[in-house]
Parts: sequence; C-alpha cells; structure tokens
Amino acid sequence: MDAAKLKALGLAVIETETAALDALRARIDEHFVAACRLMLECHGRVVVLGMGKSGHIGGKIAATLASTGTPAFFVHPGEASHGDLGMITPRDVVLAISNSGETQELLTLLPIIKRLEVPLIALTGNPASTLARAANTHLDVGVDREACPLGLAPTSSTTATLAMGDALAIAMLEVRGFTAEDFALSHPGGSLGRRLLLRIDDIMHTGETIPQVRSHAPITETLHEMTRKGLGMTAVLDDQDRVIGIFTDGDLRRAVDHNVDLHNTDVASLMTPDCITVRPGLLAAEALAIMDSRKINALLVVDEEQRLVGALGMHDLLRAGVV
Repeated sequence: MDAAKLKALGLAVIETETAALDALRARIDEHFVAACRLMLECHGRVVVLGMGKSGHIGGKIAATLASTGTPAFFVHPGEASHGDLGMITPRDVVLAISNSGETQELLTLLPIIKRLEVPLIALTGNPASTLARAANTHLDVGVDREACPLGLAPTSSTTATLAMGDALAIAMLEVRGFTAEDFALSHPGGSLGRRLLLRIDDIMHTGETIPQVRSHAPITETLHEMTRKGLGMTAVLDDQDRVIGIFTDGDLRRAVDHNVDLHNTDVASLMTPDCITVRPGLLAAEALAIMDSRKINALLVVDEEQRLVGALGMHDLLRAGVV
C-alpha cells in the first residue's frame, strides 16, 4: 500500500472524529448544566463507572476530574458487583458511561445506586436506553458513525465521550476557581509542581556551606573560600555581616587580565558592589527568571537587614529540576 493511501485512511479517521466532536456543541445544554450542578453539590466524590473501552475512557475522566479540583475515582462495574460497590456512599455522585446504555454490568448496579439515593449522571449514545432513562441527567455522546470502517471498534464514540468528560472537568475547574497553584499541589512531582511549589529555601546553601569573606580579605583567601564551597563565587561582608558585594569567577578573570597582585589586594577593591540579592521565600522559578534576565549564575539570599542567609547557584536549580 502506497503512502498516499495510508495518509488518506488516517485523514478519514480524523475527519470522522472531528464531525463527532462538532456534533457535541449542541449537546452542551441544560442537561450538561444539570450534570455540573450535581457535581458541584456533591459532598463526596464523583464515582466513574464503565466497561471495556468505556472503562478506559472513564478512568481518564476520573483522573482529569481529580487533578482539576473535583475529587473522583474509577470503579470497575464487574468488581463493584463483588464488593467494590461499598466504595460508593450516599454523599457521592455516580458518572456511568456506556455507549449502548444497556451494558449489563452497569444495569445490575442501578437498583443499589437508586437505593442509596446517589445522583446518577449517564453518558450514553442512546437517550432511550435503560441507563439514560434511569439517570438524573443524561448526556448524549452518540455519534453518526465510528471511524472504524467495520463500525465495530469504539473510536468516534470514545473520542466524543472523552471530550464530554473534559468539558465537565474544565467547567468544574473554572466554577471552583481552581488555580495553577492548586493544580501543582496534586502534581508535586511534575515540572509544574516544581515551578509553583519549590522555594529557594528548600535548595539554597545555608550556614557553613555559604561562601563568604570579609571585605578586607586578600584575593588569595577569597579564592580558597570559593574553591572550598564550589559555587564559583563568594559573598563579601562588612563587619556587621551585611552583604556589600559579590566576587565571582568573572571578577577573578578580570583581575588576572589586569595583572592584579592577588596576594596584596583585598577583595573589596575587585568585587561587584551592590550585587543582586533576593529574600527567603522566593519561588525557585522566580530565582531562575532573575538569573536568566541578569545573565548571572548565582544569587545571594539576604534578610531585611541585608545579612546573608543563603546562596543559590544555577546548578542547584538544575539538580532540583527547575531548569
């Protein structure tokens, strides 16, 4: 089969599924609003049910809800009939997914769900189905045809269901006022979590690990401190322990270029005065932005009285995964 034929087959699938998504526009209606309100009024969790491919989609919908501010989890309907139904409480809302609306494993659970008086949201492709009629509100995710040429493999229908689930989750996110910081709290291991949660206090050098010398220290002593602490720079302090400048590898190179006597020259005469400093509590991502914009590789952390409390290097940010 030539490349053109393969591309045509792939494009046909995308066009079919795009048409299925377009058809959903008209179904963001009063039933959608009712489903949102049921979830907003829920004092427990959204319990998502689905068999087969619908179950896979349900797992993703539950995960999206949970990570965007709506507590949710997925329960396999077959397992629910053998004990997992105990996970559902009267405080919950059930979101049941079935393209036909006649999935036996789901219908078996309906009497129990009704007995618990748990609100039921159904996502099906058949508004006249048993599941749809039993629900408090029904969202129609039916499609004209599957992208599968046999009309058998769930393709367009699962795409439409997934999109409807995303619509519910993001509507909830917006209404709840869910923020990027809230998102980061449930994703502490991801790059967003590191950007929004990690602060310089968590990764900066403190105490004896901070490179520091007095303003009257000779350059040779300063180099020893820089080498020992390994940050490529050192803070320069006055007699009251206040930061008055920084001496870096760049300052050293300039001194060597000018044939400065490293044994008899004090660091104060060669340091960079009025250096850039930051306060504790700064987000690590903000520290990175400062370094990038100022073209520097290290920052000194000071308190309100300009006393040294920490030092941060680019490598610290790299190790923490901020860069």
